[in-house]
Amino acid sequence: MAKKVTISVPDELHERMKAWRSTMNFSQIFQRSISNMIRKKEAFHQRIHEELDLSSVVDRLKREKAEFEANFIEEGKQAGLEWSRTAHYQELQYALTWTPGENPFKDEQLGDYFAHVLKQQSHRFTTTGRMAQKRIQEFTDTYLSGWKEGVESFWEEVKDRV
Repeated sequence: MAKKVTISVPDELHERMKAWRSTMNFSQIFQRSISNMIRKKEAFHQRIHEELDLSSVVDRLKREKAEFEANFIEEGKQAGLEWSRTAHYQELQYALTWTPGENPFKDEQLGDYFAHVLKQQSHRFTTTGRMAQKRIQEFTDTYLSGWKEGVESFWEEVKDRV
């Protein structure tokens, strides 16, 4: 049986949520987020109480890495869908044929958009130097594949109506 829980959000977030209410199930998003956070906390506490050997640590890190990358793909897909909803027809057509080059941030049409995205995500890259560059490139490649998938999914939904 489901229980009701009341949460508080800042006014600005509430206004933004109202704009997306028809396309997002906030209850489901909240449940999934809390469930993931609790699962991670429980797993952490369990690891503290159990002695781990190196192979189990490596297995866990591989799983976490895959989950981390899957989150980037999903975030990219959602961003691609959102971008597509407001894109002009020519921008959308360009994005459908676009393939990320060596530096997508310098692309004439999409570079500013992707540079803004990276700036928003920069808190995830706490390392510096070569390691930071590698992490940024991994994020970029993974995120952009999801973004492109989101744009393509959007187009599949609307192309027969245009």
